[in-house]
Amino acid sequence: MLQLQDAFGRQLQYLRLSVTDRCNFRCAYCLPDGCPRGAGDEPLSVVEIERLVRAFAALGVWKVRLTGGEPTMRRDIPEIVRAVAGTPGVRRVGLTTNGYRLAGLATELRDAGLVSVNVSLDSLDPARFEEITGCSRLERIVAGVEAALSAGIPSVKVNVVLLRGMDDAELDRFLAWTRERPLAVRFIELMQTGENATFFREHHVRADEIRAGLERRGWSRLARDRNDGPAITYGHPAHAGKAGLIAPYTPGFCDACNRVRVSSTGDLKLCLFGERKIPLRPYLRSDALVRELMDVIRTGIAEKPASHLLDEGAPGGTPTLASIGG
Repeated sequence: MLQLQDAFGRQLQYLRLSVTDRCNFRCAYCLPDGCPRGAGDEPLSVVEIERLVRAFAALGVWKVRLTGGEPTMRRDIPEIVRAVAGTPGVRRVGLTTNGYRLAGLATELRDAGLVSVNVSLDSLDPARFEEITGCSRLERIVAGVEAALSAGIPSVKVNVVLLRGMDDAELDRFLAWTRERPLAVRFIELMQTGENATFFREHHVRADEIRAGLERRGWSRLARDRNDGPAITYGHPAHAGKAGLIAPYTPGFCDACNRVRVSSTGDLKLCLFGERKIPLRPYLRSDALVRELMDVIRTGIAEKPASHLLDEGAPGGTPTLASIGG
């Protein structure tokens, strides 16, 4: 099988594919004013997604995560999952969601081939959750996480963006959820984008603060698993679940990067915070162009940068996380 390898010798086996740039939340660090008005370009169709994923799989990509915006805003999301999961060479299909529709979709998504779901949930305090997201239905999101666990989706994770004001009580609420449930709660440093610079300066919290809190509570670092991605994972003998830290401002964070991204309209993006976009949609018009598509991907990968430049205050061409899927 062909393998994608960048100029730094990193094997690229993971595709994060946005299926929409629309979102129904108004998260303070991403879309505080909601989605821009106007429909914009149509997102990739299921047929285009099939061709795209087939090309990446032929190049050695075996893991695909569907992102947004909010991917469940597409009513055909089960069909998309089924198409991706049915692609020869793809062994793992994941979804990142705000969880708003997850309770009603979990079983159907599992049956379509979903094996991993990450739910963005930044607070378990109803008032703080509404302040961050603009949504007053915290209980609906929690029900979605529980539905994913009950449906037997093998990997269920909760992603918590670290924001100033998160206290010990909040940390304890999240960790308590892992005591009986095989749930991974991952605390993620807020990242600067093109449109949130002021919010970032006022609310950024280093992951070291959570690391210290975990260690005080008896959590210890676990050996790395290939499914951890950039997360540092912690375990506790009294908990069925795990905790994790994702700290993009840590030196060496990008050294083992194995992923590329494609936008909802078919642009290949080599780094979440990179400037370069390579249009792939012209090669998705027919099956006859798949070989040419593979050549374009392979050539583009050579330009993947060694690292983001977030420490230099340079978010690249990413105006919001919703625009490419975080």
